[in-house]
Amino acid sequence: MGSPALVVLGASGDLTTRLLFPALFSLERRDRLDDLRVIGYARQDWTTDEYHQFLRERMRPHLRERDARELDRFVGRVAFHGGDVSVAALRDLHTVLDGPAVFYLALPPGVFADAAGQIAAAGLADETRGWRRLVIEKPFGTDLASAIALNQRLHASWREDQVFRIDHFLGKETVQNILVFRFANRFVEPVLRAAHVDEIQITVAETLGVEGRSHYYDGIGALRDMVQNHLMQMMTLATMEPPALWDPELIRDHKVEVLKAVRALDPFRDAVRGQYTAGLVEGAPVVGYREEPGVGPDSATETFAAVRLHLDTWRWEGVPVLLRSGKRLASKAHEVAFRFREPPTRLFRHTPLEHPDPNWLVFRMSPGEHIDLVVRTKQPGLGLEARDTTLRTTYARAHDMEAAAYEGLLLDVLRGDHTPFLRFDEVEWSWRVIDPVLRAWENGRPEDYVAGSDGPTAQHRFLGPGHAWRPIVAHPDP
Repeated sequence: MGSPALVVLGASGDLTTRLLFPALFSLERRDRLDDLRVIGYARQDWTTDEYHQFLRERMRPHLRERDARELDRFVGRVAFHGGDVSVAALRDLHTVLDGPAVFYLALPPGVFADAAGQIAAAGLADETRGWRRLVIEKPFGTDLASAIALNQRLHASWREDQVFRIDHFLGKETVQNILVFRFANRFVEPVLRAAHVDEIQITVAETLGVEGRSHYYDGIGALRDMVQNHLMQMMTLATMEPPALWDPELIRDHKVEVLKAVRALDPFRDAVRGQYTAGLVEGAPVVGYREEPGVGPDSATETFAAVRLHLDTWRWEGVPVLLRSGKRLASKAHEVAFRFREPPTRLFRHTPLEHPDPNWLVFRMSPGEHIDLVVRTKQPGLGLEARDTTLRTTYARAHDMEAAAYEGLLLDVLRGDHTPFLRFDEVEWSWRVIDPVLRAWENGRPEDYVAGSDGPTAQHRFLGPGHAWRPIVAHPDP
């Protein structure tokens, strides 16, 4: 059996050069790639030397001066094969694949099913000479019906255990640490339940607009692009029951249980959409969404989506789970936040502490990766006054967290570890939750919100008396 190979279909595209190859290069610097061979596959009629030159130019922004030797070593393990996604062209890969292989579809979503079928028809899914695996990027379908249809086409030629549906959020340190923090510490898990938590907020806020991706984004929108996958995945990790073992299938079983427990959404009461207009983001003027290149003047695509979920389980009965994601917001902020109930006694009545601010347990993915416990402590001085104190565990600061997330996920694919990858029933049940909202949003328009704000005002109707969304700010280190 020969050495394993990673075949990247779409090797000249943005995903490959911006995220996948920087992640592979970082693994090269750490001597984690062993004897892996990397094969770039794309339509261009390049030689391997020409592809190496292209790769060096694209990799340059990710390099330090001392990286030259490692870059030479990395480029040396990369070969290039030109061809389209047809059976005849793909068959040529048999000449370079003599062992286990991963096929990474860094391709437009619309060709996932065709590409997977053509790879199998070319005989490349056959495991006579070692395991074969298929990696698929999001989005997996655009609604429930298309996701089911795509899965049926995949399963016509690939087994479920060969398919790795990737969500780079699940490779982030703090996302993975949600389960470790919850289940490896005796004092944490008994507190994370309805008796002590009165609200869960999950936010993915971006300052960026569509950044030249309007051909993809317009018609997809924030609900499909972020809520159905990234935010729903974080919600399952934050609310699932503890599995008996650290086992990929048990963990994914428990995530599906959460999705099945989501109460049916009322699209008109439990969902909000918005679209940004011109404004100031981080001090710079930006145009509104409908003025972005490639976006029509009448586009009704939402750039902000928020939903309010309720889980019909004993642990979370009565606790709203609020998910929101938007573009051109005030700051970049990705977090899962548990808001705790007020203390049951009135010990501090008739003092400045009578109405304390809430305590929060916050898993922050960016900027930086850290866990915060926000508590009330006495303000130093003669009076009985309080202040917020943040107890923080920091994982990373200024860093390309997406590339770092891909590093771990690529290693998991090579190891065959399905834990951070989506099984199809996870995809199916998340679409079942969101599908009624998609249908309701086929008519009408999103609410306008000014770029640089925290989103449309309608999102605040989800909150109970005395409650507020956590501010969308960078939260500098305390």
